[in-house]
Amino acid sequence: MVVLATKCYVSGDARERSLDSMEALLDDAVGGLEVSWTVGVRDDDWVSVTLSGPDEVAARNALREQWGEVPTHLEAGETYVGTLESWDEDVLEVDLGPETAAVAAGDLGLGPGTATQVRDRFGLVQHQRLRVVYDDPPRLAEAEVDRLYDWTRGEGRLNANSATRGEVRATVNRAGHARDVVTVERLGLLEQSVVCTASTDPPGLLSAVGEYLPAELRCVVP
Repeated sequence: MVVLATKCYVSGDARERSLDSMEALLDDAVGGLEVSWTVGVRDDDWVSVTLSGPDEVAARNALREQWGEVPTHLEAGETYVGTLESWDEDVLEVDLGPETAAVAAGDLGLGPGTATQVRDRFGLVQHQRLRVVYDDPPRLAEAEVDRLYDWTRGEGRLNANSATRGEVRATVNRAGHARDVVTVERLGLLEQSVVCTASTDPPGLLSAVGEYLPAELRCVVP
């Protein structure tokens, strides 16, 4: 079994749709291998995949590469993929599985301001996947810092949680803004980033789609 570094935290019909989406993603990733799988969700919401078959090892490695893996224990100096669980003025709390890393505002590497201000500036939504170096003190990985800064150099984004990529695409279309979007980038199973065109105002897009999408929505304005 491999525990993927992404969560399924919705319930009811939304949960069923999310797991259907996960099945499709697994088919894209390892469907060409001689392997079968079963998808589950742990009590702490991490998605688990049980694999069997001749290509089990290759499939497990492919999923680790694509999603990251929740470890059974943490080693100092290593980089892990976690999810943003909570925040305040001082820290971002990132769930790494065995424990939560409190990354102080000064260790985010994302410029001045409180942790809450940094979160607002970079459009971080709850449960978003973040790469963290587990150290004393913990810090965001350099690759993560680079990725987030790249967002602010683009044309603008609208980030969302609690919805699959297909659901976000459908919502944008329903709101009549399909031409205002370049693509919907998958950040996790239920976290997406809508990449705007040069002429699109992210806060305006948020206002337009917000009534259709029961999710946390955050803008990235260049």
